[in-house]
Amino acid sequence: MQPDDTTTAVLRSVGITEDRIAAALPLAGGTFNAVTRVTLTDGSDLVVKIPPPTTDGTLMSYERDLLVNEVEFYTCAGDSAAVPRVLHSELDPDAPTGPYLIMSACPGQPWYDISGAAADRALSDAEERRLRNELGRIVARLHSVTGPGGFGYPSRALGPSAPTWRRAFTAMTDAVLADADTYRARLPRPMADVRALIAAASPVLDDVTRPALVHFDLWQGNLLVDGEPGARTIGGIIDGERMFWGDPVADFVSLALFANMEEDEDFLAGYGSGSGRPLVFDASVRLRLALYRCYLYLIMLVETVPRRVPQEHLDRVWKEVGPQLESALADVEAALRARD
Repeated sequence: MQPDDTTTAVLRSVGITEDRIAAALPLAGGTFNAVTRVTLTDGSDLVVKIPPPTTDGTLMSYERDLLVNEVEFYTCAGDSAAVPRVLHSELDPDAPTGPYLIMSACPGQPWYDISGAAADRALSDAEERRLRNELGRIVARLHSVTGPGGFGYPSRALGPSAPTWRRAFTAMTDAVLADADTYRARLPRPMADVRALIAAASPVLDDVTRPALVHFDLWQGNLLVDGEPGARTIGGIIDGERMFWGDPVADFVSLALFANMEEDEDFLAGYGSGSGRPLVFDASVRLRLALYRCYLYLIMLVETVPRRVPQEHLDRVWKEVGPQLESALADVEAALRARD
């Protein structure tokens, strides 16, 4: 299979002509960018990522120029984790090709796919625990990377970098709530109540003084696992487009999606080993984690509207995510009561 015309034009712009392309495979699993794995005649593999047209009414506020975030993530992660290498990028939306990212291909397949594999390929309990420990060490190394400027999204989709994490996160939550209003998204509580509750809890964000590298989308679909059963390793961390500079605790939401990170002993042991100190879930960490759960679940609910997902999918997301957002809001309330 050959790449589509847009991908072909992007490859041609960096000197990769059609005669050098052996095969092209569109990659599913994402909901935003078009991603194609390209095999060249010399046997090497590239991944080409092209964002959709930025037409009004189809994007959330923070999604403008997401490739800027992704390039920053891979560049700054460096040797701290197995991430793709940026080979070529064009981030100017007015460029003749439009924006794009060409990167190296990491080995392996999504952890999520292996979890549902046949019995002879599935992860054993022991291997799953070992991989969670390895992942903990990798994420700790990612979190050791400090941002070159302030807090927030490198794309500046929500404005310039902020001098404090409280100011950056307030802009992030204000933006998603504004999107909820624009798209008339269904929420479990009135928007004004959600906004007031997050604002009441925001002083805890001042406990964060270092802008750490946060991926914020570390679910198992973005974690590649490589190797044969019994000897698998983390082959790569991909899709860094939603990264920001902020509180490393925020990554624990997607790492334990709809679950309790405090119960993931293997990950936490690896994380403590990688960071040089155990992670303590004190009152500040728990309240901040509840706020980040609110933020992610708000995104998950609101984005279904501009994505124009089928009603069946919309109903499923509401059933899964609506109660999770309500639970996170209740946790914020409980933490504030405990502080009084």
